[in-house]
Amino acid sequence: MDVILSGTHPRTGESSFVFVELKQWSKAEVHLAQVLDIPGLPGLHLHPVEQVRGYCQYFVDHTPALAERPQAVHGIAYLHNARRADIDGLLQYKVTEYGRLFTMDDKADLRQAFNAALDKSAERGSNLAAGDELLGFEHRPTKPLLALAAAEIRDREQFVLLDEQKVAYELVMQAVERSRAAQTRTVVIVEGGPGSGKSVIALSLLGDLARRGLAVHHATGSKSFTQTMRKYAGRGSTRVQGLFKYFNTYVGCQPRELDVLICDEAHRIREKGVTQYTKKEQRDRAGRQIDELINVATVPVFLLDENQIVRPGEMGSLREISAAAESLGCKVEVVRLHDQLRCGGSVSYDTWVARLLGLGPNVEPPVPWSKLAGPLDAGITVSSAASPQALESWVLHQKELHGGVPRLAAGFCWPWSDPVMTPDGRALVDDVKIGGWQRPWNAKSERNKAVAGVPESNYWATDERGFGQVGCIYTAQGFEYDWSGVIFGSDLVRRDGMWIPQRQNSEDSAVKRADELHFGALIKNTYKVLLTRGMRGTAVYSTDPETQAFLEEMTQ
Repeated sequence: MDVILSGTHPRTGESSFVFVELKQWSKAEVHLAQVLDIPGLPGLHLHPVEQVRGYCQYFVDHTPALAERPQAVHGIAYLHNARRADIDGLLQYKVTEYGRLFTMDDKADLRQAFNAALDKSAERGSNLAAGDELLGFEHRPTKPLLALAAAEIRDREQFVLLDEQKVAYELVMQAVERSRAAQTRTVVIVEGGPGSGKSVIALSLLGDLARRGLAVHHATGSKSFTQTMRKYAGRGSTRVQGLFKYFNTYVGCQPRELDVLICDEAHRIREKGVTQYTKKEQRDRAGRQIDELINVATVPVFLLDENQIVRPGEMGSLREISAAAESLGCKVEVVRLHDQLRCGGSVSYDTWVARLLGLGPNVEPPVPWSKLAGPLDAGITVSSAASPQALESWVLHQKELHGGVPRLAAGFCWPWSDPVMTPDGRALVDDVKIGGWQRPWNAKSERNKAVAGVPESNYWATDERGFGQVGCIYTAQGFEYDWSGVIFGSDLVRRDGMWIPQRQNSEDSAVKRADELHFGALIKNTYKVLLTRGMRGTAVYSTDPETQAFLEEMTQ
């Protein structure tokens, strides 16, 4: 927010908070219902009333002390350089306590709105107390995606979409309406890093479109993510379970079988969608997977992060999808997400990870966390551990102090054995061995149902029994947990100020087949994903002494 005013409400005498969104725009035009074109500014922008309304709702939803008094929050958008005549289209917008619009012509009305929410005659002490209350509010972390998915899809919208998230949502809804009215096809591409809200957008769209009776699917290339969505969001409803598919579901499908296909984690799109289980008649008709996903729906939606490509053959990128869409005669709309709703909401943490691993074309050198962290980064804890024992103790200690879900994950640098028989039944093998410390990997897919006390691999990140096993990239990607311990294996080490990938130390047979350039990029992306799973804190440890010294320096 640009400004939050705190004081005493003139009628109730309770604390009152006014959120103010300031805009320097002098002119603006409505592009879609809630989406604007601003002369002189590139891209599309959310209506400022909807923007401040989203902030207010999000703040109330994440502040337990306001759960019983949401009326304590008020929202105002102030276009101080604009006259009413120059933004006439923006004024035809529903007014609520969470969203009102004022221009330079409305100063008297703006003053009146402030006076209605804040008692200017109140004693200074009561106003200061309101400010102290604001600063002392406890904020819960981002709503866990899976806990709300069922209500989101079956009952009503549970998530508050902010800024570019709302723009992306509106673009898709408008593309659907446009396609039905004029038989046009639009591909919407949403780019964003970990925690930027891609899956929140996906579930909001899925829920709304399904309730409207449209033919819509949610698809990914991840078995863990799809199975988890089916388990949590589709519990008790085979219809809801049927909304969650895999990318290779659409091999050989007829064009426009769906109104909308929501491709979450679209960076995992592959060249071909056929598998060993694909029927011959479908295999004969199979083409490029990206073309199949576009052709099967009137409005295909792709949500992706190019820095999460972690396996050879994954090719989902803005360039590839845009080119395929245009060659098939589709209009392309692109939205880039910049907010950070994971990792304590810290954009600085995203920057720190990118600099730590050297990701991006113009990335700056690594820098210690203390040099980047500011007052707005208090929601994320960053640390290092001197040993795997200390790392495990760190995540458990954070859970004891603050609650939440702890997990350990590691680079794929150890063998991954099948369960073995013991006198007590089948058991996982302690494959991840570092000195005297040893733990098993999470269970292999479909092979662990007889292993007592161990969740299926698809649910390692979400089942409380997942702690005690070490997660790998394939079970961690797409999920989040509160406290994350990350073990850097010897497939990526630091030497003379440079990251050196070491193919011979990787146990990932698929990644090892990549050429030298792509192997290094895939390994860096793997650790980028592992480092961005923690909602509230992350600690790191490396098995390589020189790399460990570097990580200790960078987490200071």
